[in-house]
Amino acid sequence: MKNEPMVPEYLFEISWEICNKVGGIYTVVSTKARTLSMVEGLNAIYVGPDLWKGKENPLFTEDKRLWSAWRKSVADEKFTVRCGYWEIPGRPKVILVDYTGYMEDKDAIYGELWNDFGVDSLHGYGDYDDSMIFGYAVGRVIESFYKKNIKKGNIVVQAHEWQSGGAALYVKKNLPAAGTIFTTHATSIGRSIASNGKPLYDYFEGYNGDQMAEELNVQSKHSVERVSAANVDCFTTVSEITARECDQLIERPCDVILENGFEKDFVPTGKDFTTKRAAARAARLRVAAALTGDKIADDALIIGIGGRMEMRNKGIDMFIEAMSRLNNESGIERDIVAFIDVPAWSGDAREDLCNRLNSADNEWHSPLPNPYLTHNLNNFYEDAIACTIRNHFLDNRSGKNRVKVIYVPCYLKGNDGIFNMDYYDVLIGNDLNVYPSYYEPWGYTPLESAAFNIPTITTDLTGFGLWVNSVLGHTGKLNDGVEVIARNDSNYFDAAEEITKTIRIFAKLSEKEVAACRKKAAKMAEKALWKHFIKNYMKAYDFALKAAAQRIKK
Repeated sequence: MKNEPMVPEYLFEISWEICNKVGGIYTVVSTKARTLSMVEGLNAIYVGPDLWKGKENPLFTEDKRLWSAWRKSVADEKFTVRCGYWEIPGRPKVILVDYTGYMEDKDAIYGELWNDFGVDSLHGYGDYDDSMIFGYAVGRVIESFYKKNIKKGNIVVQAHEWQSGGAALYVKKNLPAAGTIFTTHATSIGRSIASNGKPLYDYFEGYNGDQMAEELNVQSKHSVERVSAANVDCFTTVSEITARECDQLIERPCDVILENGFEKDFVPTGKDFTTKRAAARAARLRVAAALTGDKIADDALIIGIGGRMEMRNKGIDMFIEAMSRLNNESGIERDIVAFIDVPAWSGDAREDLCNRLNSADNEWHSPLPNPYLTHNLNNFYEDAIACTIRNHFLDNRSGKNRVKVIYVPCYLKGNDGIFNMDYYDVLIGNDLNVYPSYYEPWGYTPLESAAFNIPTITTDLTGFGLWVNSVLGHTGKLNDGVEVIARNDSNYFDAAEEITKTIRIFAKLSEKEVAACRKKAAKMAEKALWKHFIKNYMKAYDFALKAAAQRIKK
């Protein structure tokens, strides 16, 4: 059929986070892989940096038989590749690229990018060189693979974030038959404006991306992002709020919105869910009691927040503000324990806390020093979260703080020394989660929270929050499973008070009412499974392939 959507025979999906678990894009690509593997006729190959040479990568299994003839044919190239399988559901095929051989040519590569596309690399710093040379090397890898193994056929190359933009540009120039997609998950300049404390939303229409990039010293990252968006066949992002940002700051409207989905196979069910939730609650409450020296009721309300250490962008400051308001109120009839699971510059688990947890005791009668902290901090007096907790007097002084705030400044991978449980196995014990983000293109943490049947509070400055509102047809409330708080540049304290009010209401709900909220949260998360969102990716592939077909005809 003439109007039938085109499906690529080969899809090359590029990200710095392939087999490299460092951020949210890892979750996007890895959870989507199995759903993509079910698309008839599509061969997906994931391409990432080889950052584990000489070390065992638990996420990657090399298979030297895979494309062995091609690998031998590129032996004289400046890149080297390892081929194998990504150890995630579906075990997709992966090419890991060692790009360092091209580092000596970076000036010539940057000159070529300037002459061909106008990419400004003069102001690059930090991770810029590694990312850009990685992108260039990946472009060379895909070109070589195509000429040796494909020769003809529909192919799509999807590059995630500015770190992979160079690959999309190389392919656009040297493989005109390939459809190209560039996906920005958060614009570099939008994130920079928000991270620097500037009002992103009140003056949104007045911002010029190039001008702000110069002011905030992110010219080179912004340049490759803007140029990649302008030159690919299909430009995409992850939410309506970020699409608006792209239109204003990158000056290219998005062609397709690719919402971030998930697979629910990591969420336990039935008796396993009940058992894990009970274990997590017990662990949470024991840690709180051991730190504070207080006896905490079994029916204590456990509230959580997690994510990256971005005080304003992730709303950690507002979370602590809301806990302070709750603590200063009278009439709170339940104990409240609020956990901040945010990795920071932490050292080992506290020895004094470990001694208490490893004892046979179940009650303690005095607090430990700094009874809000589970691990030693290397920058105790500079750590933003610790300072904010102290400034709000949420220091868990025995008997004086009805709201206990516990800061867990480490990655929960099962070996943290305190919980010794994976993040999801701890998350499941929470009763309510709060993610009052100021800048959040999508928002996996609230989506994961809802998937674990946990009523969740987020804001309408998150892609996820706006999506919830669109699904419901009204602003999400707690009885919908996800409450979406209105947030802007001018209502910080009003939004904090709204969160406080919601927690007060939730704390008084009956078991039946809480169960209904939990069921609604899970139902909302079900609507975000990849099986519902994958159609948008197919639309993007079709868009890119048709653009490439038109180019070849000319």
